[in-house]
Amino acid sequence: MRKTDLNAIKAQNDKAFLEEFISGYEPFIMHLTHKITGRYISKSDDQWSVSLSAFNEAIMSYSFEKGSFIPFAEKVVRRRLYDYMRKQSNLSLEVLINPHAFENDSDEDQTAITHEIMEKIAVAPNNDAKLEIDELADILADYGFSFSDLVSASPKALKTRKACAKAIAHVVQNPVLVSELRNKKYLPIKVITDNLHLPRKIIERHRKYIIAGIEIMSGNYPILSEYLKFVREELER
Repeated sequence: MRKTDLNAIKAQNDKAFLEEFISGYEPFIMHLTHKITGRYISKSDDQWSVSLSAFNEAIMSYSFEKGSFIPFAEKVVRRRLYDYMRKQSNLSLEVLINPHAFENDSDEDQTAITHEIMEKIAVAPNNDAKLEIDELADILADYGFSFSDLVSASPKALKTRKACAKAIAHVVQNPVLVSELRNKKYLPIKVITDNLHLPRKIIERHRKYIIAGIEIMSGNYPILSEYLKFVREELER
């Protein structure tokens, strides 16, 4: 058992030691926040407050049964930051929610549709679409990315969309590959490119989109799956 794990337990019942413990890990928290958000963060930013609060949450909820403290704390911080970014973003899931997103080359039109969708979700906290989104968001967090990342990771060209759809369908139709993906949190790019003869560059560039598509089509997401038109067509072949 590591000293850090013991100190995390000790901090739960010692306020002075808790403050000292958190202070000692501020460089780690700052680095992690920068890595997750992809930009420079200062202590005046909201993201820093979110991360600091999440690290404190990790301490207070930690137990030895949850494994080593640092990986556990990183997971808590990552999820809280993704929650924050998802709430702040107006582009949270347009490529998956909007059935026309893959067929529209106008970013302006996509954004307008997205705003409308997100407004409906915001005022209907119990609707099924939002429940699916929230559940999938937690899963994607384990892969190290968020819904907002899907905006840049989603294919726009028709040829690329179809290539990604083939990759998603190939994995979904192979339970062993799905299991490997979920266990290792790593997309088997070489297996996909070797079997389908697809350009490795395309699969790597759209890795996040492909992972999200695999989770949707192999999971229980009846609403979200309806919007992956090209994937459904591949699975029906």
